[in-house]
Amino acid sequence: MAFSLSVKAQVPADMPSPKYEVRAVWLTTIGGVDWPRAHQAEAQKQELVQTLDRLKEAGINMVLVQSRVRATTIYPSAKEPWDGCLTGVPGRSPEYDPLQFCIDECHRRGMQCHAWVVTIPVGKWNKLGCKQLRQKYPRIIKHIGEDGYMDPEQPLTGDYLAEVCRDIVSRYDVDGIHLDYIRYPETWPKAKNAAERERRRGFITAIVQKINKAVKEEKPWVILSCSPIGKYDDLTRYRSGGWNARTAVGQDAQAWLRNGLMDALFPMMYFQGNNFYPFAIDWKEQSYGRIVAPGLGIYFLDPREGKWTLPMVERQMFVLRQLGLGHTYFRSRFFTDNTRGIYDFGQRFDADMALVPPMTWCGKQAPKAPTSLSLDGNVLRWQPGKNTSDASYLLYNIYASDKAPVDISRAENIVASRVMTTAVSVPQDARHYYAVTAVNRYGQESAPLQQYDMPASYDASGADLQATGILFSAGQPMALPSKGQTLDADFIVIETLQGRQVAIRPYAGHLDMEGIPDGMYQLRSLGKKGRTHRLGFFMLKR
Repeated sequence: MAFSLSVKAQVPADMPSPKYEVRAVWLTTIGGVDWPRAHQAEAQKQELVQTLDRLKEAGINMVLVQSRVRATTIYPSAKEPWDGCLTGVPGRSPEYDPLQFCIDECHRRGMQCHAWVVTIPVGKWNKLGCKQLRQKYPRIIKHIGEDGYMDPEQPLTGDYLAEVCRDIVSRYDVDGIHLDYIRYPETWPKAKNAAERERRRGFITAIVQKINKAVKEEKPWVILSCSPIGKYDDLTRYRSGGWNARTAVGQDAQAWLRNGLMDALFPMMYFQGNNFYPFAIDWKEQSYGRIVAPGLGIYFLDPREGKWTLPMVERQMFVLRQLGLGHTYFRSRFFTDNTRGIYDFGQRFDADMALVPPMTWCGKQAPKAPTSLSLDGNVLRWQPGKNTSDASYLLYNIYASDKAPVDISRAENIVASRVMTTAVSVPQDARHYYAVTAVNRYGQESAPLQQYDMPASYDASGADLQATGILFSAGQPMALPSKGQTLDADFIVIETLQGRQVAIRPYAGHLDMEGIPDGMYQLRSLGKKGRTHRLGFFMLKR
């Protein structure tokens, strides 16, 4: 049994947690600033595992791992050389596939893994990545200062970047392609007028279109996203200060959402006050029902980087949740190092698990519910839904509660997400009931398969009177739980879910079903002084 779960203790949250919310982190590989620090394969793997464990414990459900760095990669590529962060020597193989390892470890923890692709910048002019690329394609590389950049105005740039993304998607089970620097560099000569700015937006959008086509042709469920400048453009009441996505760098990100070219945005909102909140509202209002998870500049919590305090970030996170937006930490190491207590707060804020919002805009149907749920000892088992065309593409979410049916709309009941098997180990806790849902590659969830059988050790006394379960009956007498020592009950009242009384039976060892039509009912005890308690539910189907 490769996968196991434990029912979490309820941690008080500062505000109700949503069931669906992106909680992401940028895992930066350039220079090994987040990962890897070591240049030996096994040490790198151990370090990444420890980092992902920390992220999982803090409720992170999406990791954006920098995969194309500066025309260099952390995966074997026929197009570009290995990045030097892996071995200390650019071009040298680490003798394993770090991207594949990261994907596998993220999926093992129920987290999504997105390949972060740096697009336009290709590094220092004479460094390996830039040097090899400009030797192959000299016309598409611009030399500005000490650096090289792919020219957005050359059609081959979009073709090349699209093939880089297609290569990743075709070879790896990534959950997303995340584009960085998909814009004009700040070092590029400024546009002279509105017509030139419009023309530049067209060039960048053309690149996005090519990448979208390449990704979606391979795997339409892969989330395509980017990290635009944190302010889309000037607002009516608030100016962007000349640094924005649409006008300054040709990044028409909101239009990409509207036109279906992007599934998600991670705006780099590394600002405070009126440079943050009005622009966060703007991203929400122009999200078109798609995913927006603003990036938080938690690196400014480090005294060497800035003068932010933890309450500044806390306020931003509260507001983003109120707006229905996710949150993304920049960067991973500042988070896992608990800079100024940000990790501790993140754990409290995201105490309940959350699911990545489903791609409802793709028009796909939710999968069929699983079947044959059983609890054998501490092993919860189920089967894919009947007539499921490709069960190998299904994942599963697990819910638990001390009441049945388990309410799958409540975040606190999620105990595992994106489970890849059809069996999990669960705690031997008679007070918990389970529900399982199937999830397709678009994140759409089936109806739940509930654990209907009341645990054998159910005790209907004291506080357990509210620990309800669902029993099934095919018309035969149904066993009732013991009254225990404290329950004052001589009769059982059978009611509809709306509270209409159907029958009264003596509280004996079994409940007679004669004269009761098929349906869903609740059971209530009736004591000598007219006191009643709800004991549970049952479904009658002959």
